[in-house]
Amino acid sequence: MSSPLRGISSMATRLLLADLAAAFEKAMGRKVAIESVGGVDAAKRVQAGEDFDVVVLASDAIDKLLAGGHAVAGTRVDIVRSEVAVAVKAGAPRPDIGSEDAVRRAVLAAPTIGYSTGPSGTALLQLFQRWGIAEQVRDRTVQARPGVPVGSMVASGEVALGFQQFSELKDLAGIDVLGMLPPAIQVTTVFSGAVCTASRQPDAVRELLAFFASPETADIKRRHGMAPA
Repeated sequence: MSSPLRGISSMATRLLLADLAAAFEKAMGRKVAIESVGGVDAAKRVQAGEDFDVVVLASDAIDKLLAGGHAVAGTRVDIVRSEVAVAVKAGAPRPDIGSEDAVRRAVLAAPTIGYSTGPSGTALLQLFQRWGIAEQVRDRTVQARPGVPVGSMVASGEVALGFQQFSELKDLAGIDVLGMLPPAIQVTTVFSGAVCTASRQPDAVRELLAFFASPETADIKRRHGMAPA
């Protein structure tokens, strides 16, 4: 009997990958166990040579693992696209976020602003720079600790306005999701997978990644607030 495939991912795709793995097991009869941690920690563990078969992270992080020889060249597969939404504590006033100017006003008015350690957080800080407000809001911005959802910081009152992938906010108790960032400033992250260099089952991982990217998984992705890549 084939041994289970072992994977690691960032928290952003934790629930999605659990459902995709279950669908793969049902279709192919092969078990998959994917551990989800902070994206930075996931990359470090792959770089350290831990015996993972597959890694799923934001595409730029996957590219770095490929460039460093920690993932197998030519095995990157784009799996899903995820966009950023905005949230406040449940019952709190709901600022307008319907336009770029409205989001800028909401940020300037917020006593605290939460953002993630992932690519969406980096893009948000770049947006503040472009708006010319980075220094103005610096002392009010709070980066989530690795593996900690921004939404949980919003729910606890640690931050008043939170930005994170919609998939990580949509089912979280204690928050109100205001909606997606408007198209002019939307941050889209592509999450990709690759075969880890440490894997002793590379062909099986290629089969897994092909399944994760296949059209038959599109409905699963939409249920998690994401889109096929």
